[in-house]
Amino acid sequence: MSLNILSVHNKYLIRGGEDGSFAAKNALLEQMGHRITLHVENNTRVEQLGKVRTAAKTIWSKETTLSIRGLLRENRIDLIECENTFPLISPSIYYAAREMNVPILQNVRNYRLICPNALFFREGRVCEDCLGKFVPWPGIKNKCYKESLAGSATVAAMLTTHRALGTWQDKVSLYIALTDFARDKLIQGGFPADRITVRPNFVPDPGEGKGEGGFALYVGRLSPEKGIDTMIDAWKTMNPNIPLKIAGDGPLTEEVKRDIAGYNNISYIGAKDIQEVYQLMGEARLLIFPSVWYEGLPRTIIESYAKGTPVIASKLGAMESIVIDGVTGGHFKPGSAKHLAQQVETYWNAEEKLRRMRDNARREFEAKYTADRYYERSMQIYEDVLSRHRQNRQRLSY
Repeated sequence: MSLNILSVHNKYLIRGGEDGSFAAKNALLEQMGHRITLHVENNTRVEQLGKVRTAAKTIWSKETTLSIRGLLRENRIDLIECENTFPLISPSIYYAAREMNVPILQNVRNYRLICPNALFFREGRVCEDCLGKFVPWPGIKNKCYKESLAGSATVAAMLTTHRALGTWQDKVSLYIALTDFARDKLIQGGFPADRITVRPNFVPDPGEGKGEGGFALYVGRLSPEKGIDTMIDAWKTMNPNIPLKIAGDGPLTEEVKRDIAGYNNISYIGAKDIQEVYQLMGEARLLIFPSVWYEGLPRTIIESYAKGTPVIASKLGAMESIVIDGVTGGHFKPGSAKHLAQQVETYWNAEEKLRRMRDNARREFEAKYTADRYYERSMQIYEDVLSRHRQNRQRLSY
């Protein structure tokens, strides 16, 4: 079955995981013989539009409605798949799809639809104060969106308006979450359980590593929600013969450099390109993932599995199910430097255990996170949505 798919995304100002996943998905689908038509917005336009016009577009974009109508008239589109619609595309796209009688799927890669800052994270801790609230007023009060009262009010207005209109309930054919954990959160937030399915991300196979580098590795953004302070505190108390390499950058880069000064077992190696990351992952004995927010489906963990490297991760949110304790890695209590240190030291010298975990991590990748598995799952989802859409049209025609 060859499909014509309208692929929709609002790019972020700083390229991130969603942008990469959007590009990878489209490339895979085209490679498999499907036709992809793009509708892409870019947050570089936010400054041009100004705060007032951007706020209005966040709730309802007439520009999006007109563009999507035109694309659907000009192209024989079978279905629409949205990545990120915030802030410039807006939920108005769902109404344009319904008007033109085309099924629309919405990928859910963060918690934006049920949390104003999209992270369930505030003041250094998990926060669910807005979950299930018709009006997410705590997010406004606490300035959860970029520490801005006006920005937080705009996001809250978008969420509330479309709850009142029934947009989330009635206008989206299917939501695609990355994990069962995210699906459960959407259901708790009032989204229809029968229209939420799960499809994990995929990464290209980088080939298996050997894990003979003799170091632990952190790869990712250096920001508060990633639990960097917990990891560094753990290493300060650990056996100095267990080296840690930190790769990445972010708002905490300079703070990290200062914090590790004088500790010979911790080195900051800066941001690396993807091939350098794969090389490091393949050499690492363990990958450390100390995040203190729920996460979506961390690409870093999947990449580590692809290289056959076990992961020590916070026992929190999606990480609790993605990392199988004692099988593909280990868990530690979120925010506990002491427990992280204990877990790393326990696994570090357990040669036979680590060998089995390396094999298990690689098998987990092959079973769930390859391009082939992603494509197979995608086609199941598309066929199901199109079948239901045809049945609904037949029912309405009687």
